[in-house]
Amino acid sequence: MGAFLAYLSEELVTVRKLIPVLLASLFAHATSHAAVDLIAIGSLTGNAADLSTETAAPLESGVPGNILGGLGSGLAYAGGDTFLALPDRGPNATNYNGAVDHTTSYIPRFQTLTMTLTPSAPGSALPFTLTPALTASTLFSSRHPLVYGNGVNAGLPHGAPTLNAKNHTYYFSGRSDNFDAARLSTDPSNARLDPEGIRVSNDGEKIYITDEYGPYVYEFHRETGQRKRVFQLPIEFAANNLSAQGDAEISGNAMGRVANKGMEGLAITPDGKTLVGIMQSPLLQDGATNGRFTRIVTIDVNTGAVRQHAYELTNIGTVSKPKYPAVSEIVAINDHEFLVDERDGKGLGDDSSAAYKKIYRIDLTNAAEVSGMSGEANLAGKAVAKTLFLDVAAKLNAYGITAKNIPAKLEGMAFGPDVAINGVAKYTLYIANDNDFLGSVSGANFPAGIDNPNKFFVFAIDQSDLPTYRRQQIRSLHRPIK
Repeated sequence: MGAFLAYLSEELVTVRKLIPVLLASLFAHATSHAAVDLIAIGSLTGNAADLSTETAAPLESGVPGNILGGLGSGLAYAGGDTFLALPDRGPNATNYNGAVDHTTSYIPRFQTLTMTLTPSAPGSALPFTLTPALTASTLFSSRHPLVYGNGVNAGLPHGAPTLNAKNHTYYFSGRSDNFDAARLSTDPSNARLDPEGIRVSNDGEKIYITDEYGPYVYEFHRETGQRKRVFQLPIEFAANNLSAQGDAEISGNAMGRVANKGMEGLAITPDGKTLVGIMQSPLLQDGATNGRFTRIVTIDVNTGAVRQHAYELTNIGTVSKPKYPAVSEIVAINDHEFLVDERDGKGLGDDSSAAYKKIYRIDLTNAAEVSGMSGEANLAGKAVAKTLFLDVAAKLNAYGITAKNIPAKLEGMAFGPDVAINGVAKYTLYIANDNDFLGSVSGANFPAGIDNPNKFFVFAIDQSDLPTYRRQQIRSLHRPIK
């Protein structure tokens, strides 16, 4: 009897060891995960100001320089109940000057938030209530001089923020003419910055930012917002002929990133050693917005060494259906698996109905290296394998959120702290929107107008759906962020 029990015990141990492996292999054949569920929604009004009072003066368009908007362009977990939210280049939805694509001298920044998740009252539609609160606004700057536009051709004042002189520093700016026309778009002396992805280092002291203007990948000091390091991207990502107007910049180049569709997403592996950026759309030489393959770039944080991989877009459209070839975010499951947010631009804020907002799971293990390759034909057959993980639009529809009420730009994505539901531990995934700094919108769908806040959706994930997930361990800061 004792021998039999020992044998049985050994067999059970073997089965337990095999369970994660079996579950991991099953995801390759899955289409979505029923155990991923919406558990909370939170919001911050888009009609308020952030905490950078020294930037409150009106911008060139008349919009306040510290309007609290665009928080979901990027979202990073920073430990505990702290998240970092990233607005992009600032308000440009108010038409005032087409010579600069209506961009302004908004100083790019990141917002520090606490996200308090508490059980909802009995009978509530969702099991948890999310309460976001803004605790800090930190401006991006450089200790070295930056290139600003003189504004003459656009009939505007000089592009340098007025705060430069007051604080004796060089702030980045969202205005599209702040570049050196004699250099590539990836030149780090350019003052224009359109941040889209954000992650935190394991020591909690640094943040990493991706941008669409360069594209750039920068390291900033988290407390001061000052740039500390530039990661050099391959030359094939750069545009050569620069313009303050995106359409002119696209037509003036045969290679490089498409204007306003640069490096949109950023992940960091749990060990903090590798950054993984993803381009919103294919490079010009790969077919631009009509192409099938965009690019993933891995960067060794220690050495700066870069590798490239191809990602095939699912929602490339047809002649009869508009194309929405856009990737907004990437987040790490472990050191080789990632979730990728692929979406259309439809929904609230666009006066249309959301149709395609899906999250895919990919694995870079043994992924083909595509550095030095260009053109859709050469990238074909080399893209990383992908599997649908979550149909966000369908899940929100299931909770009564209609397609016209789903935010058009669900761009920020981050794993958050675990929660317990009915005594079972679950992972959480936070998704945020970029509201384009428009606190309210109107149109055919909402002729009387409707609030368009900064929204945060929280999904709970059964641990069996991500058996290989490894959490990034981020050290908490021992001093407040200013």
